[in-house]
Amino acid sequence: MKRITILIFALIISCSVCNAQKKKDIKKAGIRTITTTETQGTKSFNDSKETYDANGYITEEVNYDKEGNLKSTKKYKYNKGGDPIEEMEYDEKNALKEVKLTKYNSLGEKTEEQYLDKDKKQFKKYVYTYDAKGFKTDRKHYDANNTLISTKKYTYGYK
Repeated sequence: MKRITILIFALIISCSVCNAQKKKDIKKAGIRTITTTETQGTKSFNDSKETYDANGYITEEVNYDKEGNLKSTKKYKYNKGGDPIEEMEYDEKNALKEVKLTKYNSLGEKTEEQYLDKDKKQFKKYVYTYDAKGFKTDRKHYDANNTLISTKKYTYGYK
């Protein structure tokens, strides 16, 4: 019984260590890129590559298909607080597919996500509101013409 308990404890510890790299760990270790390679049988290919800046923020994410060919690329920009403010997605030919612009209020809460097509025209937008405690109260979804499509309400139950 003791062996089973020790084994379970060891598995729990090892799983917690195996979690994805955190921004502070990436910065502390001085990591600039992480490349993921997959092997199927005798064939190996790059699956993805992430590039990080000196602050540990991901600046570029490149994804490849099973043949190792470029599938998509995402590039990121951040505000002074480290929040992502711009995400640009490119296709396999490195042509712009879409742009996601994110705005935050003075408390660092996400207030808006605007999605633009390759011609930089809005095709959807989400607007977020929060209560006095900083909890999200609703998310409003707008179309290309800023017409309200739907509202998602968040209700919190307290003890």
